[in-house]
Amino acid sequence: MTERDMGRRTALAAGGWLAVVLLAELLTGRSPGVVVSPLYGLAALIACAALPWTTTAAFGLVAILLSVVSGVWTRTIDTEQHLIRMVTVALMAVAAVFVADVRERRDQRFRRVSRIADVAQRSILPVVPPRIGPVRTATRYVPAAEDTLVGGDLFDCFSSEQHTCFVVGDVRGKGVGAIEQAARVIRAFRQAAAASTDLETIAADMSTYLVPFLDEEEFATAVLVQLRDAGTLTVVSCGHPPPLLVDRAGQGRLVEAPAGFPLGLGDDYVALDLPWSPGDRLLLYTDGLSEARDVEGEFLPVAPMARQLVGGEVDEALERLLSTVREQARSKNATDDLALLLIENVGQVQPPRRQRPTFAKRVR
Repeated sequence: MTERDMGRRTALAAGGWLAVVLLAELLTGRSPGVVVSPLYGLAALIACAALPWTTTAAFGLVAILLSVVSGVWTRTIDTEQHLIRMVTVALMAVAAVFVADVRERRDQRFRRVSRIADVAQRSILPVVPPRIGPVRTATRYVPAAEDTLVGGDLFDCFSSEQHTCFVVGDVRGKGVGAIEQAARVIRAFRQAAAASTDLETIAADMSTYLVPFLDEEEFATAVLVQLRDAGTLTVVSCGHPPPLLVDRAGQGRLVEAPAGFPLGLGDDYVALDLPWSPGDRLLLYTDGLSEARDVEGEFLPVAPMARQLVGGEVDEALERLLSTVREQARSKNATDDLALLLIENVGQVQPPRRQRPTFAKRVR
């Protein structure tokens, strides 16, 4: 629920309360044994929960005015008892305005901190270029928590004259600690990919780099993909779910590379080379996809999702995939983050040129 919706509902509740108390007073008549006028003051207290102090003050003034009208209508305006009632309503209104002002100041501080947090989170979420050499790319990040932009899942790319590499990974854990470790994994990947063209060495260097930063129970899974030419892929698995290779006809198969240790737990990795043709697509993903469950509680099979990745642009294909997962998943609220990276062989290699290594851009 947005702040605007919350404010609208609160205003309706406060206005409705005034109407209920007014109706009760009209129904009870001028009976001296029934006094409801002090209840008008509760409208301002309801308003202060979500409305600005100015709007709260307006409800307070209406409540005071109704308490005065009540005294005139019941012919008790000149009595000490009704004076006390009006003072009670006024004090409730003043208290409500004070509470609303404190809440507004607190909310403003929270929004400032949230904006800073958003910028900090975006700064570690790379934007993979839509075209890198012989491939087109598309990415999606779906955080499990509504109040975060990124979490422990990650993706990134590195491209130079010698090779192009992609990584998708998942840091064990959640919260700020997972975000911090995800940033370290990206840093390790960029350093290792810039220093070597051997994918096994890149994975080993990443794992070695991360060891001092990880606790005994911390690690990160990842899958690395390297392109040296337009027709061959090299894949290294660091304890990560296997990529999904989809041909132009829509036939998909999971690329079961030799299983290696998660990053931070070992440094022995074996690469798998496989051919891929123009029009083929490769989906890298985190366990937010492979561990999604259907309405019967069964894991959604990844291989049949190949049908959603055929045809159209790569961005459109990822949107179809996400729509299918949302429709079939048991719960609309994800229990784990989801990172997706889809690359397509376009069969055209751009002319080589001297350039600095290209990293994924960062969101500003």
